[in-house]
Amino acid sequence: MTTSTSTKRGQTAAPLIGQHAHELQAFGSVIPLPIALSEVARRESVTNLNQLLADTMSLRDLYKKHHWQVSGATFYQLHLLFDKHADEQSELIDEIAERIMKLGGLGVAMAADVAEMTMIPLPPKGREEVPVQISRLLTAHEIILQHAHASAKKAAAMGDDGTNDLLVSNVIRTNEMQVWFLAEHIVDAPQVIAD
Repeated sequence: MTTSTSTKRGQTAAPLIGQHAHELQAFGSVIPLPIALSEVARRESVTNLNQLLADTMSLRDLYKKHHWQVSGATFYQLHLLFDKHADEQSELIDEIAERIMKLGGLGVAMAADVAEMTMIPLPPKGREEVPVQISRLLTAHEIILQHAHASAKKAAAMGDDGTNDLLVSNVIRTNEMQVWFLAEHIVDAPQVIAD
């Protein structure tokens, strides 16, 4: 008599819920990987990238908040712009998290952990005026850019070209472009008649 593989192992089609096991890797640790970078360099980059990851996740969420809550004469333009910027920040989040994994680390992932780590000031839950929304976003971008510039220099000094390239080519360039697009919305320029 033959039995199926699932019968041999005692398996059924029912899901095995409520499972528990030890962690495979502790947060804050790096596993050895043959990528020609020292553990010290990888650990430093992982720490810096995790701060950037938490702040980028906060910025993305700030964009979504303002996307939903924007109002006024520029609603349509800002509603679309905020959503576009949120999507671009989401792409950066994935790239930063993947770089952390390539270095043998673990990226911060849960909202509670992000809230604990981020340097981006928490906005009120309510709706704010457009100039305040934009000012909050510009402040968040500056925090990220300051950290990204410092981290890129550290990565370069440690020979971590991959992290340096990610920070300069993706994080810094994307954030600078978004700052430009945002800042132009709060220039006090005449709309119909020139001064």
